[in-house]
Amino acid sequence: MNNPTFGTKKEGVDYTARYGVYAVIPNETKDQIILVQAPNSAWFLPGGEIEAGEDHLKALSRELIEELGFTAEIGKYYGQADEYFYSSHRDTYFYNPAYIYEVTHFTSVGAPLEDFNHLAWFPIEEAKANLKRGSHKWGIEAWQKNHQ
Repeated sequence: MNNPTFGTKKEGVDYTARYGVYAVIPNETKDQIILVQAPNSAWFLPGGEIEAGEDHLKALSRELIEELGFTAEIGKYYGQADEYFYSSHRDTYFYNPAYIYEVTHFTSVGAPLEDFNHLAWFPIEEAKANLKRGSHKWGIEAWQKNHQ
């Protein structure tokens, strides 16, 4: 089965691989999802780059503490969605495989370690509309298929 792919892979361009793990985190009533707004105003699912020596779950747990101040129970793995994009901020073309998981329960354990992001809960369709990355929208749609 091929992974869903978003963005356009340009011929003759050198892409930097950036492997990321992300979570769909609904509220208790499953009618809203939390998103993270980066300093560039773009909205993303919580998560981020997998660092050396980390597996998916270790990376996701670290990212959720950094971005949200949450510990979480990780549920279903929805799969990998690939994304090709250019980052003007980093002046780099990225190949970004996104590994998408659901969070079934979370606990706020303190303030996020990263204080430069903005966090907000959105109704599901609004969350999808706000997201910058197609792979993240795909993750929410995969979650919806399992919960509606």
